[in-house]
Amino acid sequence: MSAPVTALFRPRTLNDALKMRAEQPGATVMAGGTDVMVYIESGTLKPTAILDLWGCSGLRWQQSITGGQFHGAGLTCTDVLRSGQSHPLLEAAAATVGAVQIQNRATLGGNICNASPAGDTLPVWLALKAEFEVASVRGRRRIPAASFWQGYKKIDLRPDELFLGILIPPLFGHTHFRKVGTRLAQSISKVVFAGRYNPGVDACLAFGAVGPTPMRCLKAETALVAGAAVDDVVQLVREEIAPIDDIRSTAVYRRQVAGNIVRRWLTSL
Repeated sequence: MSAPVTALFRPRTLNDALKMRAEQPGATVMAGGTDVMVYIESGTLKPTAILDLWGCSGLRWQQSITGGQFHGAGLTCTDVLRSGQSHPLLEAAAATVGAVQIQNRATLGGNICNASPAGDTLPVWLALKAEFEVASVRGRRRIPAASFWQGYKKIDLRPDELFLGILIPPLFGHTHFRKVGTRLAQSISKVVFAGRYNPGVDACLAFGAVGPTPMRCLKAETALVAGAAVDDVVQLVREEIAPIDDIRSTAVYRRQVAGNIVRRWLTSL
């Protein structure tokens, strides 16, 4: 480990976790550790204190609420895949997160709060109109997923708050998830898409890895609901996203692939 960690906090209950967070707002929060440990080993992150939530009860649960679903932040991708109770979009995304070893440790809350634009589950929360629940010793609040990611690696989470869970409201319509990477498995996304379409009612076309934050293509969604031709919707998607050239891909490739994903899905319907 390249940085000396002088304090390690391991709360067992949610109340203890919130108290520790209030007392240690500068501590690095670690859920599954699949990203934090990489950052520490590479020297990118040099924490002096870690708040380890892996053993915290109250963060790893799942329940149905009046037609919707509530997922605890501590649920792992493996938990999602084994439960048989999660939304198909979420299950599809969880299955693409690394290898089995990573899925056994990677948590929903960690994936969300890491705020990587290429995070596999992030567009799913946009497509499902999710709300995120966060808390501190001062109380709880809910934040729409659409406003939680405020910029590259910037989230709406205050220094004394912890991420508790995700609320998915009851929704209808066709859904689709697609991840494009260098390989079919164990690859970081070049483009990741989550879509939901209820003809004549509403739609969501959400992407990751094509901008500084996960994003919806609002103009394309409006056109789709209004009955626009598929080619017109695809063109709007390519105009709305903001991909860049980086070590994994090019902006031109990402824009082309994003449009192809939408076209194939809508044509299949």
